[in-house]
Amino acid sequence: MKLEDHPTVRRIRLKTLPSIPPRTESLDAGWLKQLVLDAGADDVGFVEISRPALDDQRQDILKAFPHTKSLISFVVRMNREAIRTPKRSVSNLEFHHSGDEVNDIARSVVQNLEGRGIRAMNPAMGFPMEMDRFPGKVWVVSHKPVAVAAGLGMMGIHRNVIHEKFGNFILLGTILLDAEVSESSQQIDYNPCLECKLCVAACPVGAISPEGDFNFSACYTHNYREFMGGFTDWVEQVADSKNALDYRSRVSDAESASMWQSLSHGANYKAAYCLAVCPAGEDVIGPYLANKKSHLKEVVKPLQEKEETVYVTRNSDAEDHVAKRFPHKKIKHVGNSLRPNTIEVFLGGMPKVFQPGKSAGLDATFHFTFTGQEQRHATVVIREQKISVKEGHVGQPDLHVTADTRTWIGFLRKEKNVVWALLRRKIKLAGPLKLLVAFGKCFPQ
Repeated sequence: MKLEDHPTVRRIRLKTLPSIPPRTESLDAGWLKQLVLDAGADDVGFVEISRPALDDQRQDILKAFPHTKSLISFVVRMNREAIRTPKRSVSNLEFHHSGDEVNDIARSVVQNLEGRGIRAMNPAMGFPMEMDRFPGKVWVVSHKPVAVAAGLGMMGIHRNVIHEKFGNFILLGTILLDAEVSESSQQIDYNPCLECKLCVAACPVGAISPEGDFNFSACYTHNYREFMGGFTDWVEQVADSKNALDYRSRVSDAESASMWQSLSHGANYKAAYCLAVCPAGEDVIGPYLANKKSHLKEVVKPLQEKEETVYVTRNSDAEDHVAKRFPHKKIKHVGNSLRPNTIEVFLGGMPKVFQPGKSAGLDATFHFTFTGQEQRHATVVIREQKISVKEGHVGQPDLHVTADTRTWIGFLRKEKNVVWALLRRKIKLAGPLKLLVAFGKCFPQ
């Protein structure tokens, strides 16, 4: 059968197709904003794909949806008291329901636009993600920088977007749009963050420093215990157990039940206390300004004093922090599941797993030359408890490491023995071995 003779084609040819505006025609910003608000969003902003603020995001956005000309960013407000309570089941119920609402709104808007002949795509608010890329970047769109560019808030020192009205009690959604919008939104001209440091005081693992530095691995290991890598570590505990009794010595009944709950009803956050205690935002700040002591007593203290298990990597800054600041909380050592599978992931992930406290006193420049499967040159400088990673060899090294790619990755993943690798010359050092040992202490496994 010829295409023109197909019944569907013949029926379509007989129809009067609705006119579709030319791609050069922009959508009215007022109309589009009302469309998103009517779908259930609490605030909306628009960003053109060419905005400089999206320079480091643009490639990933266009890879997901090559037709993107603009981005719609929107927020859904969460109920504050649900997030503040020490009863984390209540908090997680709020996170899950609000997250579903974000996805429903985005889908509804895209469906409406598609019916008008306008192509659009709605990446997930959170999960599911592109887990085949784990432990690399698994999310399709980075919602936070898009929201900041769209004028929906600014990043606080706790690395959450703070909306000027709703505070940080929001979840974010993004829609990729194959159309220009008549008027773009602009970034707000101040940061709602009060720099009150209550998030610093409440975080059980010390992930947020008073200076504003962020220990990603500390937050990830505890707060996301039942997500992604934490689940992998739990599975390995199951695999390594000799029998049921051995498993029980490794994992308590409460932990097993909690993992079941996450698997069956959606993964649960262990803390998110930084969100709970934040008093910023016009709708939020009133009671805090009226009585700061009451806010500390009713919101911050219950979270600090809560008796709970805190998950940390052995010999990490987080372990030291819990022991010092929260001795009544139970420390549990778990594996570091942020295991790189490529040199690119290793180099990009180093700042995320770097432990500033463990690097105290170290002042060194490391050159890395990777050979074999993935050939790369890189420079890592650790100085004054900070790390920088640069492409290529820069400056004079204190230690030069030359390593076969597969051997190095195997060493990092504890699948290969470093002594064996050194003896077989799969890893070669030009400089003192003690610097490699000191380097390793900055990234505890």
